[in-house]
Amino acid sequence: MSEHIVTAFDQDLKQLAGKIAEMGGLAETIVNDAITALMRMDGELAQAVIQADRRLDALQFHIEDQAVLMIARRQPMAGDLRQIVAAMRTCNELERVGDLAKNIAKRVIAIGGELRSKKLAIGVEHMAELAMVQLKTVLDAYMQSDAETAKAVRERDEEIDRLYTSLFRELLTYMMEDPRNITFCAHLLFCAKNIERIGDHATNIAENVHYMITGQQLTDERPRTDEIDIAAVDGDNDD
Repeated sequence: MSEHIVTAFDQDLKQLAGKIAEMGGLAETIVNDAITALMRMDGELAQAVIQADRRLDALQFHIEDQAVLMIARRQPMAGDLRQIVAAMRTCNELERVGDLAKNIAKRVIAIGGELRSKKLAIGVEHMAELAMVQLKTVLDAYMQSDAETAKAVRERDEEIDRLYTSLFRELLTYMMEDPRNITFCAHLLFCAKNIERIGDHATNIAENVHYMITGQQLTDERPRTDEIDIAAVDGDNDD
């Protein structure tokens, strides 16, 4: 490539990274708002989360279009190609994060009343705080091309899994003690599962970042302590 073409391509890569940063910031905001809506039982804020998810979808389409055009026009190789592919994969993961936040917002609207157990809701909130730290850290690793931090995010995913398993059992006990708690606890349980999935998507981004920087896939099995999977009965799909 000539110097002019290389400079233009570098600028395109910076713009692509900037769009990922914008999308990441919006995803963080949507998740935070969804959890706030849950803790306050704020239906209006929950509706705002559902609407905001559309902006995240629009950003995903824009990033993917930009990435495809860059590949077609520049025909990048090696590290440059990995950066573009990583951007496409990361925007897809962030779009899924937005879907999960939207699912939580829908649960808030479905509950439509006061929290029956502040203690259990705080457990969900704590899970969300950990997931948000994971998401923010991995997005920083993406922007700073920090493979070691990305790998560390992947290794910490088991903490969220462990909290989810503990909360699942606590919610199940609460439902068995009083059948009147079943509906509320079921909604809370699905919120917790959505948060656990947000942690999984942060881990997926971490793997993409590591590959983007090093060119090597993390082939060792992820640490996992989540012993419970309610996916078979979970009505909250990532859409």
